[in-house]
Amino acid sequence: MSLLHARPKHPREQPARGGATRQMTRIHTWRRAATWLAIRFAVLSVSSWALAQSNPGAGTSAADTAETHVGRGYDALKQDRYDAAVTEFRAALALDPTLVLRAQFPLAVALFELHQPQEARKQFEAVRREAGDHPNILYYLGRLDLEDRDFDGAIRNLRAAVAKPPFPDTSYYLGFAYFKHGDFAAAKQWLKQAAEANPRDARIPYQLGLVYRQQGLEDQAKKAFSLSDQLHTQDDREGRLRVECGQKLDQGPREQAHALCDRLYDPDNAEKLMTLGTIYAQHGDLDASLKPLRRAAELEPHSPQMQYNLALAYYQLNRFEDARAPMAGAVKRWPDLFQLNALYGAILFKLDQEASAYPVLHHAHQLKPDDAGTRDMLYDTAMRLARKDQAAKRYSDSLRYLEEASNLRPQEPEPHRRKAEVYKLTARAAEASAEQKKAERLAQTNPQ
Repeated sequence: MSLLHARPKHPREQPARGGATRQMTRIHTWRRAATWLAIRFAVLSVSSWALAQSNPGAGTSAADTAETHVGRGYDALKQDRYDAAVTEFRAALALDPTLVLRAQFPLAVALFELHQPQEARKQFEAVRREAGDHPNILYYLGRLDLEDRDFDGAIRNLRAAVAKPPFPDTSYYLGFAYFKHGDFAAAKQWLKQAAEANPRDARIPYQLGLVYRQQGLEDQAKKAFSLSDQLHTQDDREGRLRVECGQKLDQGPREQAHALCDRLYDPDNAEKLMTLGTIYAQHGDLDASLKPLRRAAELEPHSPQMQYNLALAYYQLNRFEDARAPMAGAVKRWPDLFQLNALYGAILFKLDQEASAYPVLHHAHQLKPDDAGTRDMLYDTAMRLARKDQAAKRYSDSLRYLEEASNLRPQEPEPHRRKAEVYKLTARAAEASAEQKKAERLAQTNPQ
């Protein structure tokens, strides 16, 4: 399941006539899990920023290990690897049971996507006891009620959720629940509201057509079915246009490619804008990507995905100050996504703001310790800060950063040379001698 525009679905809920790379060196279209989960988790996430403020040189701890599992869990969700996500979030909770909102909620979502309704409900109910009747939780409980054909429960939960709808398809599922319950007037009301919120969702007019047919309004039913077919056709046509756009960008000239690709520009549709910006960026036209990506970020200021793609385009264009603004808020709202932390830390590093970059990169490293790029940048940041603190005679702080650097690169002699210097300055001769010998031994073992 990698459809960017698809909502989570279960076969029993769908009408019979259908329904609708992860490196910092290129913009990518996040998979559906990232797109929707970024929205769904954002309100519920408890900020983990305090963990990112841990002292340098703190070493590996149970909290670090829990952070690593959380980070891996989100990576697995982003790739629709739900079995792996379940394993990682369970491991995080085993190490730190207090991670109810940051680990148990996404665990419940992963179980939901794996069609394990009983276990998913158990986890959602546990989160509900912690967070209360939050719309995000009620939405999923309503979806589970639909799966269990408990239409009274689905209506109760989804009506509570729709008061402040957490996701664009909340009213669609409420209308669907009323339809299955036999209340066609209420079904029509909510499906019409769903159509206003999602005018391009082909499921909605199809379901409305079924409602009209039950009410004996055959002409309106035919019009609704026809609209559903038109939306499917439009989606197919735009899919072909996206392929042609990429081919034109590869073949050139760019002016002709822009004339074709800009037919995909829709100033009021963030997902279409993001897709267009992504196509431009993936085919090497970063300057052209900025217009649609900026507009997408304006339309959805609280979407980490939209802010990330815009910031990454600026970053690749070496416009680091422009890149910082969209990332600052996204990292606060979505603290457990490695990509956000890694990019934001890199931006601050490029702006020579090491003190601000360090906690962000440290947290990114906690989330994904095996990422070499983040590890190297964290090492360079720690070394810069150590030198600054040494020059300012903040020796204890300098030593903490140097300890962090030596843990990041155990075979590197330079942190030990620096430690020796600091120990000499603080009249700790024995420790200075030990560090100097260690530096010399590493220099011989690992010559530059």
